[in-house]
Amino acid sequence: MLVNAVCDPSLALSPGANVPLQSLGAGEGKLSILAWPGYIERGETDESYDWVTGFENGTGCKVNVKTAATSDEMVTLMNQGGYDLVTASGDATQRLIAGGKVQQVNTDLIPSWKTVDPRLQDAPWHTLEGKHYGVPYQWGSNVLMYNTQTFPKPPTSWDVVFREQQLPDGKSNKGRVQAYDGAIYIADAALYLKEHQPELGITDPYELNQAQFDAAIALLKGQRQLIGRYWHDANVQVDDFVSEGVVASSAWPFQVNLLKSKESPIDSTIPLEGATGWADTTMVHTQAQHPNCAYKWLEHSLSPKVQGDVAAWFGSVPVVPAACKGNALLGAEGCATNGSENFEKISFWRTPVAMCDGEKKCVPYSKWVSSYIAIIGSK
Repeated sequence: MLVNAVCDPSLALSPGANVPLQSLGAGEGKLSILAWPGYIERGETDESYDWVTGFENGTGCKVNVKTAATSDEMVTLMNQGGYDLVTASGDATQRLIAGGKVQQVNTDLIPSWKTVDPRLQDAPWHTLEGKHYGVPYQWGSNVLMYNTQTFPKPPTSWDVVFREQQLPDGKSNKGRVQAYDGAIYIADAALYLKEHQPELGITDPYELNQAQFDAAIALLKGQRQLIGRYWHDANVQVDDFVSEGVVASSAWPFQVNLLKSKESPIDSTIPLEGATGWADTTMVHTQAQHPNCAYKWLEHSLSPKVQGDVAAWFGSVPVVPAACKGNALLGAEGCATNGSENFEKISFWRTPVAMCDGEKKCVPYSKWVSSYIAIIGSK
């Protein structure tokens, strides 16, 4: 929880916290957005998916997009500056708030704020002491993507990527599975162990004591022998499933949809252990050079049309429930297909901190990073 994050010396909120914008003026003509791949589309891949051109024509704010593959990369780029907005997941939002890199958002200047899912309006990954530091954008699960020729029936457990075994096609999974190239993936291992080693007492995959953390690291060290390549570039992972013999991996719905559009034998599932996931927030940089265009985008991003189109393209769930109805691209069952009923089953990404619940000592994120780098670098 964010209130716990500020108890960690490495995530202490910077003094002199900024105040939100009080009024809007004319657009500055430009807008720079740092985003996940597939989140800001202008029809270059498929002309049906374009929620940038209309915004530019209507506001005069020319949009420039830079994509980032991991939350760590987003934090690094935001620390360097030069961006007005970022579509950050919960394992980045808390660090950006604590580091003073994003400003408070004045929701009174965003008319569509009232249409946001109430479960997300005051979510802990973008609020602190009742103050909002962003606007919800999309949410979803980290799914188990699999090749349907290898798995005629959906895998029921994440063990197909964690434990060496013979797959339904009679071949070993060694060298045919992938894992996410980001330290937050340790939470996926912890979630698996929560189900399979209950004696560890894991209750929250982001709040691990030393023994629980050590068990997750041991599982991931064993998994290292199965991994041909760790993925962080969604498009590279798509290629790996098409031409490199990869048959199972954690993934985003974005890759699943892209592969299905290519008529590849691909599907996805959430196994019995559940899944980690992301509830992403659009945040304004403290030193945004185009704040008026930024606020215009915040309002634009919450329109039912944009919300539905993004969800259809990425495979995510809109933060505006009204977007689930009447969107031609998303379809009548699109939100259900993308997991709208799974909200309570998802362990949403957030930054692990040293002190959990105000008193429990947990392994901080810095240790997650160094340990995971060591695993990936070994063989």
